[in-house]
Amino acid sequence: MRSGQDSALLRRRAALERQWARWVPSPRELPATPAVCSLDAPDADAAQPRADVAQSWVRSRAFVDPATDCAPAVAGDVASKWADSPLRGPIAELSDQLHSITHDAGFVAAVTDEAGTILWSDGGQVMRRRAERVGFTPGGRWDENHMGTNALSLALHTGRPSSVFSAEHLVEALHGWVCYCAPIRDAGGRQLGVLDLSTTWDRSHPLAMSTVLSLTAAVEAKLQGGVANTAAGVRLECLGAAGLTRGGRPLRLRRRLLEILTLLALEPDGYTPERLQLAVYGDRPTGSSTLKADVSHLRRATGGDISNRVYRLTTPVSCDATDMLAALATGDTATAVRLYRGPLLPGSQTPGIVEWREHLEVGIRTAVLSAGEAEYALDYGAKAPGDIEIHEHALRLLPARDARRAVAAARLHSALRS
Repeated sequence: MRSGQDSALLRRRAALERQWARWVPSPRELPATPAVCSLDAPDADAAQPRADVAQSWVRSRAFVDPATDCAPAVAGDVASKWADSPLRGPIAELSDQLHSITHDAGFVAAVTDEAGTILWSDGGQVMRRRAERVGFTPGGRWDENHMGTNALSLALHTGRPSSVFSAEHLVEALHGWVCYCAPIRDAGGRQLGVLDLSTTWDRSHPLAMSTVLSLTAAVEAKLQGGVANTAAGVRLECLGAAGLTRGGRPLRLRRRLLEILTLLALEPDGYTPERLQLAVYGDRPTGSSTLKADVSHLRRATGGDISNRVYRLTTPVSCDATDMLAALATGDTATAVRLYRGPLLPGSQTPGIVEWREHLEVGIRTAVLSAGEAEYALDYGAKAPGDIEIHEHALRLLPARDARRAVAAARLHSALRS
Protein backbone atom coordinates (compact mmCIF):
# COMPACT_ATOMS: atom_id res chain seq x y z
CA MET A 1 0.00 0.00 0.00
CA ARG A 2 2.83 2.42 0.84
CA SER A 3 4.72 1.71 -2.42
CA GLY A 4 1.63 2.59 -4.44
CA GLN A 5 1.27 5.81 -2.49
CA ASP A 6 4.94 6.63 -3.10
CA SER A 7 4.50 6.16 -6.85
CA ALA A 8 1.45 8.42 -6.87
CA LEU A 9 3.37 11.10 -4.96
CA LEU A 10 6.25 10.91 -7.43
CA ARG A 11 3.89 11.33 -10.39
CA ARG A 12 2.11 14.18 -8.66
CA ARG A 13 5.37 15.96 -7.87
CA ALA A 14 6.63 15.56 -11.45
CA ALA A 15 3.37 17.01 -12.84
CA LEU A 16 3.62 19.99 -10.50
CA GLU A 17 7.24 20.64 -11.42
CA ARG A 18 6.17 20.85 -15.08
CA GLN A 19 3.37 23.25 -14.19
CA TRP A 20 5.72 25.40 -12.11
CA ALA A 21 8.38 25.48 -14.84
CA ARG A 22 5.80 26.57 -17.40
CA TRP A 23 4.10 29.32 -15.44
CA VAL A 24 6.29 30.73 -12.69
CA PRO A 25 9.51 31.79 -14.47
CA SER A 26 7.43 33.98 -16.84
CA PRO A 27 4.90 35.76 -14.64
CA ARG A 28 3.24 37.58 -17.53
CA GLU A 29 2.10 34.19 -18.85
CA LEU A 30 0.29 33.20 -15.65
CA PRO A 31 -3.44 32.68 -16.37
CA ALA A 32 -5.60 35.43 -14.89
CA THR A 33 -8.52 33.04 -14.39
CA PRO A 34 -6.98 29.56 -14.17
CA ALA A 35 -9.01 26.44 -14.55
CA VAL A 36 -10.20 24.68 -11.43
CA CYS A 37 -8.04 21.60 -10.96
CA SER A 38 -7.56 19.32 -7.97
CA LEU A 39 -4.23 17.55 -7.72
CA ASP A 40 -6.00 14.44 -6.50
CA ALA A 41 -8.24 14.37 -9.56
CA PRO A 42 -7.50 12.28 -12.67
CA ASP A 43 -6.43 15.46 -14.53
CA ALA A 44 -3.64 16.25 -12.07
CA ASP A 45 -1.18 16.42 -14.97
CA ALA A 46 -3.16 19.15 -16.70
CA ALA A 47 -1.32 22.18 -18.10
CA GLN A 48 -2.67 24.60 -15.53
CA PRO A 49 -2.23 24.55 -11.74
CA ARG A 50 -5.00 24.62 -9.15
CA ALA A 51 -7.00 27.85 -9.26
CA ASP A 52 -6.14 29.00 -5.74
CA VAL A 53 -2.45 28.20 -6.26
CA ALA A 54 -2.23 29.98 -9.63
CA GLN A 55 -4.05 33.02 -8.26
CA SER A 56 -1.60 33.14 -5.36
CA TRP A 57 1.31 32.86 -7.82
CA VAL A 58 -0.06 35.89 -9.65
CA ARG A 59 -0.44 37.91 -6.45
CA SER A 60 2.90 37.01 -4.89
CA ARG A 61 5.11 36.86 -8.01
CA ALA A 62 5.16 40.66 -8.11
CA PHE A 63 6.85 40.75 -4.69
CA VAL A 64 8.78 37.49 -4.32
CA ASP A 65 11.63 36.05 -6.39
CA PRO A 66 11.11 32.27 -6.89
CA ALA A 67 14.87 31.89 -6.34
CA THR A 68 14.55 33.15 -2.75
CA ASP A 69 16.12 30.60 -0.44
CA CYS A 70 14.99 31.80 3.01
CA ALA A 71 12.08 33.69 4.54
CA PRO A 72 12.98 37.21 5.72
CA ALA A 73 12.94 37.83 9.47
CA VAL A 74 10.74 40.43 11.13
CA ALA A 75 12.38 43.14 13.18
CA GLY A 76 11.50 43.25 16.87
CA ASP A 77 11.19 40.99 19.88
CA VAL A 78 9.25 37.93 18.68
CA ALA A 79 9.56 36.19 22.06
CA SER A 80 7.71 39.06 23.78
CA LYS A 81 5.02 39.03 21.13
CA TRP A 82 4.50 35.29 21.64
CA ALA A 83 4.38 35.78 25.41
CA ASP A 84 1.53 38.27 24.93
CA SER A 85 -0.30 36.25 22.26
CA PRO A 86 -3.73 34.76 23.16
CA LEU A 87 -2.60 31.62 21.32
CA ARG A 88 0.26 30.90 23.70
CA GLY A 89 -1.89 29.36 26.46
CA PRO A 90 -3.88 26.94 24.25
CA ILE A 91 -0.72 25.86 22.40
CA ALA A 92 1.02 25.22 25.72
CA GLU A 93 -1.91 23.02 26.83
CA LEU A 94 -1.58 21.00 23.61
CA SER A 95 2.21 20.79 23.81
CA ASP A 96 2.27 17.04 24.47
CA GLN A 97 0.21 16.28 21.36
CA LEU A 98 2.22 18.67 19.22
CA HIS A 99 5.50 17.29 20.53
CA SER A 100 4.38 13.75 19.68
CA ILE A 101 3.53 14.78 16.11
CA THR A 102 6.72 16.70 15.49
CA HIS A 103 9.15 14.30 17.12
CA ASP A 104 7.52 10.92 16.47
CA ALA A 105 5.92 11.53 13.07
CA GLY A 106 8.63 13.70 11.54
CA PHE A 107 6.83 17.03 11.23
CA VAL A 108 7.65 20.59 12.17
CA ALA A 109 4.80 22.65 13.63
CA ALA A 110 4.40 26.42 13.59
CA VAL A 111 1.95 29.09 14.76
CA THR A 112 1.85 32.56 13.20
CA ASP A 113 0.25 35.86 14.08
CA GLU A 114 -2.45 37.46 11.92
CA ALA A 115 0.19 38.90 9.56
CA GLY A 116 1.99 35.61 8.88
CA THR A 117 5.01 35.98 11.17
CA ILE A 118 5.93 32.73 12.90
CA LEU A 119 5.71 33.19 16.68
CA TRP A 120 6.29 29.58 17.79
CA SER A 121 7.63 26.38 16.24
CA ASP A 122 8.57 22.88 17.32
CA GLY A 123 10.24 19.97 15.59
CA GLY A 124 12.64 17.10 15.93
CA GLN A 125 16.31 17.73 15.36
CA VAL A 126 16.40 16.75 11.68
CA MET A 127 13.26 18.62 10.63
CA ARG A 128 14.21 21.62 12.75
CA ARG A 129 17.51 21.95 10.89
CA ARG A 130 15.72 21.78 7.55
CA ALA A 131 13.20 24.36 8.71
CA GLU A 132 15.93 26.72 9.87
CA ARG A 133 17.54 26.65 6.41
CA VAL A 134 14.39 28.18 4.85
CA GLY A 135 13.52 30.51 7.73
CA PHE A 136 10.65 28.40 9.03
CA THR A 137 11.38 29.56 12.58
CA PRO A 138 10.09 32.22 14.98
CA GLY A 139 10.46 35.61 13.32
CA GLY A 140 10.16 34.27 9.77
CA ARG A 141 7.61 36.08 7.60
CA TRP A 142 5.45 33.67 5.58
CA ASP A 143 2.76 35.86 4.06
CA GLU A 144 2.45 36.06 0.26
CA ASN A 145 4.37 39.33 -0.02
CA HIS A 146 7.43 37.85 1.70
CA MET A 147 7.48 34.10 0.92
CA GLY A 148 5.02 33.68 -1.92
CA THR A 149 2.60 30.79 -2.23
CA ASN A 150 2.63 28.38 0.70
CA ALA A 151 0.00 26.81 2.96
CA LEU A 152 0.37 29.51 5.63
CA SER A 153 -0.04 32.38 3.18
CA LEU A 154 -3.00 30.72 1.48
CA ALA A 155 -4.77 30.09 4.78
CA LEU A 156 -4.13 33.69 5.82
CA HIS A 157 -5.42 35.04 2.51
CA THR A 158 -8.49 32.82 2.07
CA GLY A 159 -9.39 32.18 5.70
CA ARG A 160 -9.73 28.48 4.83
CA PRO A 161 -7.64 25.37 5.56
CA SER A 162 -4.96 24.92 2.89
CA SER A 163 -2.39 22.38 1.85
CA VAL A 164 0.48 23.06 -0.55
CA PHE A 165 2.53 20.22 -2.00
CA SER A 166 6.01 20.41 -3.52
CA ALA A 167 6.10 22.66 -6.62
CA GLU A 168 2.83 24.34 -5.72
CA HIS A 169 5.12 26.54 -3.63
CA LEU A 170 6.20 29.62 -5.56
CA VAL A 171 9.70 29.52 -4.03
CA GLU A 172 11.76 26.71 -5.54
CA ALA A 173 13.62 26.09 -2.27
CA LEU A 174 10.32 24.80 -0.81
CA HIS A 175 9.62 22.20 -3.50
CA GLY A 176 10.87 19.47 -1.16
CA TRP A 177 8.14 20.29 1.37
CA VAL A 178 4.46 19.64 1.93
CA CYS A 179 2.52 21.89 4.32
CA TYR A 180 -0.91 21.63 5.97
CA CYS A 181 -2.43 24.69 7.57
CA ALA A 182 -5.65 26.06 9.07
CA PRO A 183 -6.61 29.50 10.40
CA ILE A 184 -7.26 30.03 14.11
CA ARG A 185 -10.12 32.37 15.09
CA ASP A 186 -11.27 33.84 18.37
CA ALA A 187 -14.86 33.69 19.65
CA GLY A 188 -15.79 36.71 17.54
CA GLY A 189 -14.49 35.15 14.35
CA ARG A 190 -11.35 37.30 14.10
CA GLN A 191 -8.40 35.47 12.57
CA LEU A 192 -5.54 35.39 15.09
CA GLY A 193 -3.08 33.44 12.97
CA VAL A 194 -2.62 29.96 11.57
CA LEU A 195 -1.43 26.54 12.74
CA ASP A 196 0.79 24.65 10.31
CA LEU A 197 2.27 21.16 10.10
CA SER A 198 5.02 20.67 7.51
CA THR A 199 7.24 17.81 6.44
CA THR A 200 9.09 16.50 3.40
CA TRP A 201 7.01 15.92 0.26
CA ASP A 202 7.44 12.12 0.38
CA ARG A 203 5.62 11.99 3.73
CA SER A 204 2.49 13.62 2.35
CA HIS A 205 -0.55 12.01 3.96
CA PRO A 206 -4.28 12.86 4.25
CA LEU A 207 -4.11 12.25 8.01
CA ALA A 208 -2.03 15.41 8.38
CA MET A 209 -4.84 17.77 7.38
CA SER A 210 -7.28 15.95 9.65
CA THR A 211 -4.79 16.41 12.48
CA VAL A 212 -4.37 20.12 11.77
CA LEU A 213 -8.13 20.63 11.78
CA SER A 214 -8.52 18.71 15.04
CA LEU A 215 -5.74 20.68 16.69
CA THR A 216 -7.09 23.99 15.42
CA ALA A 217 -10.55 23.13 16.71
CA ALA A 218 -9.01 22.29 20.09
CA VAL A 219 -7.15 25.62 20.19
CA GLU A 220 -10.32 27.54 19.31
CA ALA A 221 -12.29 25.63 21.92
CA LYS A 222 -9.74 26.58 24.57
CA LEU A 223 -9.87 30.21 23.42
CA GLN A 224 -13.64 30.16 23.76
CA GLY A 225 -13.72 28.09 26.94
CA GLY A 226 -16.11 25.66 25.34
CA VAL A 227 -16.58 22.89 22.82
CA ALA A 228 -14.80 22.86 19.48
CA ASN A 229 -16.66 24.54 16.63
CA THR A 230 -18.22 21.79 14.56
CA ALA A 231 -21.48 21.73 12.63
CA ALA A 232 -24.12 22.48 15.23
CA GLY A 233 -24.87 19.32 17.19
CA VAL A 234 -24.19 16.95 14.30
CA ARG A 235 -22.43 13.70 15.21
CA LEU A 236 -21.53 11.02 12.66
CA GLU A 237 -20.80 7.49 13.86
CA CYS A 238 -19.41 5.28 11.12
CA LEU A 239 -17.07 2.78 12.82
CA GLY A 240 -18.72 -0.60 13.30
CA ALA A 241 -22.15 0.86 12.52
CA ALA A 242 -23.80 3.78 10.74
CA GLY A 243 -25.61 6.54 12.59
CA LEU A 244 -26.15 10.28 12.53
CA THR A 245 -27.57 12.51 15.23
CA ARG A 246 -28.37 16.21 15.33
CA GLY A 247 -28.89 17.87 18.67
CA GLY A 248 -28.91 14.41 20.23
CA ARG A 249 -31.76 13.18 18.02
CA PRO A 250 -31.28 10.47 15.40
CA LEU A 251 -31.41 11.54 11.77
CA ARG A 252 -32.67 8.99 9.27
CA LEU A 253 -30.62 9.22 6.08
CA ARG A 254 -30.29 6.92 3.12
CA ARG A 255 -27.09 4.90 3.26
CA ARG A 256 -25.76 6.67 0.17
CA LEU A 257 -25.97 10.04 1.95
CA LEU A 258 -24.19 8.64 5.01
CA GLU A 259 -21.44 7.38 2.71
CA ILE A 260 -21.03 10.80 1.09
CA LEU A 261 -20.97 12.53 4.48
CA THR A 262 -18.36 10.05 5.74
CA LEU A 263 -16.14 10.69 2.72
CA LEU A 264 -16.38 14.46 3.17
CA ALA A 265 -15.60 14.16 6.87
CA LEU A 266 -12.50 12.06 6.15
CA GLU A 267 -11.22 14.33 3.36
CA PRO A 268 -11.08 17.87 4.78
CA ASP A 269 -9.54 19.16 1.52
CA GLY A 270 -12.72 18.04 -0.21
CA TYR A 271 -13.42 16.42 -3.57
CA THR A 272 -13.81 17.76 -7.06
CA PRO A 273 -17.24 16.72 -8.42
CA GLU A 274 -15.51 14.24 -10.73
CA ARG A 275 -13.48 12.65 -7.97
CA LEU A 276 -16.44 12.38 -5.59
CA GLN A 277 -18.50 10.84 -8.41
CA LEU A 278 -15.81 8.18 -8.82
CA ALA A 279 -15.49 7.61 -5.05
CA VAL A 280 -19.25 7.14 -4.65
CA TYR A 281 -20.39 5.44 -7.84
CA GLY A 282 -17.20 3.93 -9.22
CA ASP A 283 -17.40 3.00 -12.90
CA ARG A 284 -21.19 2.74 -12.92
CA PRO A 285 -22.84 5.07 -15.47
CA THR A 286 -24.42 7.76 -13.29
CA GLY A 287 -25.16 11.34 -14.27
CA SER A 288 -23.67 14.27 -12.36
CA SER A 289 -27.20 15.43 -11.52
CA THR A 290 -27.59 12.42 -9.21
CA LEU A 291 -24.57 13.45 -7.15
CA LYS A 292 -25.71 17.09 -7.04
CA ALA A 293 -29.13 16.00 -5.78
CA ASP A 294 -27.59 13.78 -3.10
CA VAL A 295 -25.30 16.58 -1.89
CA SER A 296 -28.23 19.05 -1.79
CA HIS A 297 -30.27 16.58 0.27
CA LEU A 298 -27.31 16.11 2.59
CA ARG A 299 -27.03 19.87 3.12
CA ARG A 300 -30.68 20.16 4.09
CA ALA A 301 -30.60 17.13 6.37
CA THR A 302 -27.51 18.07 8.37
CA GLY A 303 -27.70 21.86 8.27
CA GLY A 304 -24.02 21.68 7.33
CA ASP A 305 -22.25 23.89 4.84
CA ILE A 306 -20.89 22.05 1.80
CA SER A 307 -19.10 24.13 -0.81
CA ASN A 308 -19.97 23.67 -4.47
CA ARG A 309 -17.03 23.90 -6.87
CA VAL A 310 -15.11 21.55 -4.65
CA TYR A 311 -17.34 19.48 -2.38
CA ARG A 312 -15.97 20.27 1.08
CA LEU A 313 -17.41 20.54 4.59
CA THR A 314 -16.80 24.21 5.35
CA THR A 315 -17.66 23.48 9.00
CA PRO A 316 -16.25 20.13 10.21
CA VAL A 317 -18.69 17.46 11.38
CA SER A 318 -17.98 15.63 14.63
CA CYS A 319 -17.09 12.09 13.56
CA ASP A 320 -15.70 9.02 15.32
CA ALA A 321 -13.49 8.07 12.35
CA THR A 322 -11.81 11.49 12.15
CA ASP A 323 -11.37 11.44 15.93
CA MET A 324 -9.64 8.08 15.63
CA LEU A 325 -7.39 9.35 12.83
CA ALA A 326 -6.39 12.34 14.93
CA ALA A 327 -5.58 10.02 17.85
CA LEU A 328 -3.40 7.84 15.61
CA ALA A 329 -1.62 10.88 14.22
CA THR A 330 -0.72 12.07 17.73
CA GLY A 331 0.36 8.61 18.90
CA ASP A 332 -2.60 8.21 21.26
CA THR A 333 -3.16 4.49 20.68
CA ALA A 334 -5.37 4.08 23.75
CA THR A 335 -7.92 6.59 22.42
CA ALA A 336 -7.73 5.18 18.90
CA VAL A 337 -8.46 1.64 20.15
CA ARG A 338 -11.33 2.91 22.30
CA LEU A 339 -12.89 4.74 19.33
CA TYR A 340 -12.49 1.83 16.91
CA ARG A 341 -15.69 -0.18 17.26
CA GLY A 342 -15.35 -2.01 13.96
CA PRO A 343 -14.82 -1.51 10.21
CA LEU A 344 -15.86 1.72 8.52
CA LEU A 345 -19.53 1.48 7.43
CA PRO A 346 -19.51 -2.34 7.42
CA GLY A 347 -21.19 -3.83 4.38
CA SER A 348 -20.69 -0.78 2.18
CA GLN A 349 -19.09 -1.52 -1.19
CA THR A 350 -18.79 2.11 -2.23
CA PRO A 351 -15.26 2.46 -3.70
CA GLY A 352 -14.22 5.45 -1.58
CA ILE A 353 -15.50 3.83 1.61
CA VAL A 354 -13.72 0.55 0.85
CA GLU A 355 -10.44 2.43 0.33
CA TRP A 356 -10.81 4.38 3.57
CA ARG A 357 -11.88 1.22 5.45
CA GLU A 358 -8.63 -0.48 4.51
CA HIS A 359 -6.67 2.65 5.38
CA LEU A 360 -8.18 2.83 8.87
CA GLU A 361 -7.68 -0.87 9.55
CA VAL A 362 -4.02 -0.72 8.52
CA GLY A 363 -3.53 2.31 10.75
CA ILE A 364 -5.10 0.88 13.89
CA ARG A 365 -3.52 -2.58 13.43
CA THR A 366 -0.07 -1.06 12.99
CA ALA A 367 -0.51 1.04 16.12
CA VAL A 368 -1.64 -1.96 18.17
CA LEU A 369 1.13 -4.24 16.90
CA SER A 370 3.73 -1.53 17.53
CA ALA A 371 2.61 -1.00 21.12
CA GLY A 372 3.76 -3.08 24.05
CA GLU A 373 0.36 -3.03 25.72
CA ALA A 374 -1.58 -6.29 25.92
CA GLU A 375 -4.78 -4.33 26.65
CA TYR A 376 -4.69 -2.75 23.20
CA ALA A 377 -4.33 -6.14 21.51
CA LEU A 378 -7.16 -7.60 23.58
CA ASP A 379 -9.51 -4.66 22.96
CA TYR A 380 -8.81 -4.56 19.24
CA GLY A 381 -8.92 -8.35 19.01
CA ALA A 382 -12.52 -8.31 20.23
CA LYS A 383 -13.44 -6.29 17.11
CA ALA A 384 -11.24 -8.28 14.74
CA PRO A 385 -11.91 -11.92 15.68
CA GLY A 386 -10.27 -13.31 12.55
CA ASP A 387 -6.96 -11.46 12.98
CA ILE A 388 -4.46 -14.19 13.87
CA GLU A 389 -1.49 -11.84 14.23
CA ILE A 390 -3.30 -9.65 16.77
CA HIS A 391 -4.23 -12.62 18.97
CA GLU A 392 -0.68 -13.96 18.81
CA HIS A 393 0.58 -10.49 19.77
CA ALA A 394 -1.73 -10.46 22.80
CA LEU A 395 -0.46 -13.86 23.94
CA ARG A 396 3.17 -12.75 23.63
CA LEU A 397 2.51 -9.70 25.80
CA LEU A 398 0.37 -11.32 28.51
CA PRO A 399 2.22 -12.79 31.53
CA ALA A 400 2.09 -16.57 31.93
CA ARG A 401 -0.37 -16.43 34.86
CA ASP A 402 -2.64 -13.72 33.44
CA ALA A 403 -6.19 -15.11 33.23
CA ARG A 404 -6.82 -13.12 30.07
CA ARG A 405 -4.54 -15.47 28.15
CA ALA A 406 -7.51 -17.81 27.96
CA VAL A 407 -9.47 -15.18 26.01
CA ALA A 408 -6.59 -14.53 23.59
CA ALA A 409 -5.93 -18.26 23.14
CA ALA A 410 -9.60 -18.99 22.43
CA ARG A 411 -9.75 -16.20 19.86
CA LEU A 412 -6.58 -17.47 18.19
CA HIS A 413 -7.97 -21.00 18.06
CA SER A 414 -11.17 -19.77 16.40
CA ALA A 415 -9.26 -17.61 13.92
CA LEU A 416 -7.00 -20.50 12.92
CA ARG A 417 -10.03 -22.76 12.35
CA SER A 418 -11.91 -20.27 10.20
